[in-house]
Amino acid sequence: MDQNLVPVLPVVSAFLRKEHGLLVDGTSVQARAGGRIEVRNPATGEVIASVADGDEQDVEALVQSAHRAFAGGVWSGLRPADRERILLKFAEVIEAHGEELAQLETLNQGKSIHISRAIEVGASVEYVRYMAGWATKITGETMDVSIAVPQGTRYTAYTRREPAGVVAAIVPWNFPLMIAIWKLIPALAAGCTIVLKPSTETPLTALRLGELALEAGIPPGVVNVLTGRGSRAGQALASHPLVSKISFTGSTDIGKTVAHAAVDNMTRFSLELGGKNPMVVLADADVDKAIQGVLMGGFLNQGQVCAAASRLYIHRSKFDQIVEGVADTVRGMTLGSGLDLTAQVNPLVSSKQQQSVCRYLDIARAEGARVLAGGGKSDRPGYFVQPTVLTNVDHSKTVVREEIFGPVLVAMPFDSVEEAIQLANDTPYGLAASLWTNDLSAVMNLTPSIQAGTVWVNSHVPLDPNLPFGGHKQSGVGREFGRTAVESFTELKSVCIAH
Repeated sequence: MDQNLVPVLPVVSAFLRKEHGLLVDGTSVQARAGGRIEVRNPATGEVIASVADGDEQDVEALVQSAHRAFAGGVWSGLRPADRERILLKFAEVIEAHGEELAQLETLNQGKSIHISRAIEVGASVEYVRYMAGWATKITGETMDVSIAVPQGTRYTAYTRREPAGVVAAIVPWNFPLMIAIWKLIPALAAGCTIVLKPSTETPLTALRLGELALEAGIPPGVVNVLTGRGSRAGQALASHPLVSKISFTGSTDIGKTVAHAAVDNMTRFSLELGGKNPMVVLADADVDKAIQGVLMGGFLNQGQVCAAASRLYIHRSKFDQIVEGVADTVRGMTLGSGLDLTAQVNPLVSSKQQQSVCRYLDIARAEGARVLAGGGKSDRPGYFVQPTVLTNVDHSKTVVREEIFGPVLVAMPFDSVEEAIQLANDTPYGLAASLWTNDLSAVMNLTPSIQAGTVWVNSHVPLDPNLPFGGHKQSGVGREFGRTAVESFTELKSVCIAH
């Protein structure tokens, strides 16, 4: 056996062999139509499991389960301190099953076990603990009002935040466990009940998470898990009249479809969507740090990150040095399974995504781009694409305008700071950006001019549970993390008392 490969835990193998159903009222049930969806290992293309293919009838059952749990007050009716205690227990349970969850995530999504352990599990446990505390800190306000009638009447007015109700949490395939937790925990802290819909490609950790929620003491019906295709199950969930709030993370095109479905019922929604994120490197930036920033910001999770640095704007005086430094590193990267402890490049999530990224590479060549490193898929089994660095592009090119969601960077030089900011903002997206400089005045003067929900300085992609995250323009509506996230799962009620 290869000593570099992580041995799969017996509990993981047993989970893969199960006939996974939908989680409804705390029980696994098969889809009413009996359909199944195959789950594949991106490193090999082999089928490793199957899950239920839920449809509109199944959506009805799951939403009704969540609705009964909410109406019955089995969760919202608990003291906030009791919800907090159970969520802290949930964090302990996730941590205790951390290696199991990390291996499931790597086998299903393809990412490095290092990322699954550190980010999908480790950072998620910290997120649960942070968000659990908000259960006891949801507040309203008292206020003076100046109502003049009836004459002589006095008024006391205040606001209160109440749980929104049933939440549809729709999760993408790039960070399936972590983003599911981003949605579940603030909604639970607020007192809501949930139907969790993972991506068709990556349903396994969501199903296990639903089981662990029960183990932690979250009552049946509070967290329900729906597997199925987005075109049927996802659409039916987004348009269900008993859903009070939709939290969606995914592509901009699908996010718009979800929003249209929600508006018909005036369902509240938040959308964390696509990005074509700029990294702006000024003339005084540290070259070595910038190269490391490009590698982390552009190739983390094979570039399958909504906030990835995919457009590089580098001052002409540093352009060749930085771009060649990145390309030299990329050429030496090793490809391998996510369970290979030495592999630096892992597979993309699916054959479909591999084909999509390779199509963009073909377009780039046809439009005259120069390929400095990478440029195609690997000939090994699985859904591998070489990390790629492109130059000789401008803003009219497809690879500069459209989100590729793969290990592809486009690098362009600039001569003036004003030009760099104009180019950085020349996109329909506005999720994130980074600025690389040691000039404090440049930082303070330029960050307000960058049209993005998050601007990092001398780093790219780190997140914190206390720091709101979301997009401008076509990159979404609303914010994850912090107080904002919890309050997005509440309705604000004004109370006015005459006395």
